[in-house]
Amino acid sequence: MLTAELKKGTTPLLILALLEVEPRHGYELSRLIEAQSRGVVRVHAASLYPLLYRLERKKWIEGRWVEQPGERRRRYYRLTTSGRRQLAKQRESWLTFAQAVSLVAGVQHA
Repeated sequence: MLTAELKKGTTPLLILALLEVEPRHGYELSRLIEAQSRGVVRVHAASLYPLLYRLERKKWIEGRWVEQPGERRRRYYRLTTSGRRQLAKQRESWLTFAQAVSLVAGVQHA
């Protein structure tokens, strides 16, 4: 079971990685995280939007409102240059951490 602390610490990495591909709105990010993690990681709106605002304040992502005919207005986020650097750092940290935990716990990947 995924602990709240582990999820909280890794959600920024997941968001930055998904925004690396293309700009996305909050609901789309939430759906993709759940789908791509095969339901293991779920991020609810109550925690997602404050996190998006925090990432935006750090200038790792930029948001802009988009209105499309027949749809409600949505805020799309994109990765900034600073966000790309942060994503690379977080990926490296995650890999180092996951390898260390695997070594200690005796976990082997298929």
